[in-house]
Amino acid sequence: MNWQHLDSLLTRIRPHREGLSLAIDAVVIAACWHITYLFRLGFERWHSARPDYDLWVMLGLIVLYLLVFLLLRVPKGMWRFSGFGEVQRLTAACGIAGLLGAVAVLMAQLVQVPRAVLALHPVVTLMGLAMVRIGYRMLYEHMRGRISGTMHETRRALVMGAGDAAKLLIAGIQHHGWVVVGLLDDDPRKLGARVGNVPVLGPLDSAGRWAPLHGITHVVVALPSATPAQRRRALDLAAGTGLPVVTVPTAAELSQGGRPEKVREIEPDDLLGREPVRLDEGGISECLSGKVVLITGAGGSIGSELCRQVARYGPLKLVLYELSEFALYRIEQELSVAFPLVPLVRLVGDVRDPEHLASTFERQRPNVVFHAAAYKHVPLMEEDNAFAALRNNTLGTWRAASAAAAARVERFVLISTDKAVNPTNVMGATKRAAEMVISKLSAQVAAEGGATRFMAVRFGNVLGSSGSVIPKFKEQIARGGPVTVTHPDITRFFMTIPEAARLVVQAGAIGEGGQVFVLDMGEPVRIVDLARDLIRMSGHTLAEIPVTFSGLRPGEKLYEELLADADATLPTRFERLRIARLDDRGQDVTALLEWAAGRSCAPDAEVRERLARLVGEYRPAGGSLTR
Repeated sequence: MNWQHLDSLLTRIRPHREGLSLAIDAVVIAACWHITYLFRLGFERWHSARPDYDLWVMLGLIVLYLLVFLLLRVPKGMWRFSGFGEVQRLTAACGIAGLLGAVAVLMAQLVQVPRAVLALHPVVTLMGLAMVRIGYRMLYEHMRGRISGTMHETRRALVMGAGDAAKLLIAGIQHHGWVVVGLLDDDPRKLGARVGNVPVLGPLDSAGRWAPLHGITHVVVALPSATPAQRRRALDLAAGTGLPVVTVPTAAELSQGGRPEKVREIEPDDLLGREPVRLDEGGISECLSGKVVLITGAGGSIGSELCRQVARYGPLKLVLYELSEFALYRIEQELSVAFPLVPLVRLVGDVRDPEHLASTFERQRPNVVFHAAAYKHVPLMEEDNAFAALRNNTLGTWRAASAAAAARVERFVLISTDKAVNPTNVMGATKRAAEMVISKLSAQVAAEGGATRFMAVRFGNVLGSSGSVIPKFKEQIARGGPVTVTHPDITRFFMTIPEAARLVVQAGAIGEGGQVFVLDMGEPVRIVDLARDLIRMSGHTLAEIPVTFSGLRPGEKLYEELLADADATLPTRFERLRIARLDDRGQDVTALLEWAAGRSCAPDAEVRERLARLVGEYRPAGGSLTR
């Protein structure tokens, strides 16, 4: 038997499941009426001894049974999942219908119908209906075992997309516990066609109709060449089914070795909903290929992705500078496997240690430095850790940049943040002060005829980075919720980790010195919408995993900005990358640096006060500082 064709047949007729169920039940009820006569009267008399009106009695009973079945929703039961619950419902239905039928026959004084037949018929009918359902389930599970290699069907997939990716997907997963029931595609020419012997059922927006009809357990988005907006629409439609959503790799992932038949969970990148930044690969390669590149904070979310991106361009040597031993070990192990030909230097070091920095730069002689080391968690730095943030983010930048200038590094790129614009928190103010450090050093080195070009890159929140909302939301969903959001109206600009890293290396390639690069990241995203998307993509409803609001945390803003009011922007040759020429208002960062360097601790209030003197636009939470 061709089990695949049988599965396809069952898929095609499943939209008519309830009607077919009633028709089969009617045949079973009629057959059981004859079987009951046979049991009561024997082979010689089971047909001849019946009254002339027996056919009408049987038809009346069939109609009565079917009406009771409809009332008790028996046709809505899925036969392939038949079990004790289904038998209970059938028992109740047969009991009620049999009793009503017997009463009607007796009241009509149809005395030639044997009372034993009236009494036994509901029992025999129950046995017949149960045997049909259990038999179907046995056949179905055997078919599943022949098709997917397992008797236990755990994943029934509805696939969005009916192109080549879907064909490869069907071939790749059908024998690994997956059963592809149907395909959806917006191309009207594909409707009714078959891909890999699986039917195209309808357009993408019909997913909500087909999913419950076919007992779907997962929705697979197989649109690797679609635009981000098209993929986002498909993801929204898939999430509307209330089922877990998975996807095949995107075109970019396929170009990097991804396999279309391998499904994966929804990643933060999939939720961005806009075209990713496309930058100048040739210019970046010229800047990095054959050069010694040093990355501070190499084990962090951005630093580690910078390592991956830089390694692609074949540097002469990649120096990993990281304070955390575990983070350094993890990125070193990954790079050793992925880029075995790139020489790695692994250094445990602190950007607040000027002697170690000077020694490192003298020995390694880097050509390009990406400064990713920073404390970035806003609430954590706001309370009891303000001085630590100042020393690491601002003083650390000064010391790393000074070491780069002394070693005549070609380019030094600071990774900044949108929280540095009109900051309301310590973390943002220290990063704004770090931008001032870069501006000051750039002017100083240029005046002295130095070779180093200093620049900064400012971007928004990075989807999936450590401390960001995505990992936190996923953990809360895995625990069963609730998912906590600080405020219903809070918005943020978002970009992906690879996108952020590419922006940084691009800035390093084209920067002329003293510039802050900003990325046009489109429209800001409401955090509560992001939380709801992740809940829906995981196959849960907002009733199962609610979203709760905890209130804004100290130093947190409802929205972020990429450019301060006094900033002027200039275009670059890349459409969505612009340069902000910052007005530092004549402030000299030297006094703050000397104060931070001369002590090992300081009260948070004093740190905020000194930051406010330097960063004119800084408005600490509570607004209690005087100027």
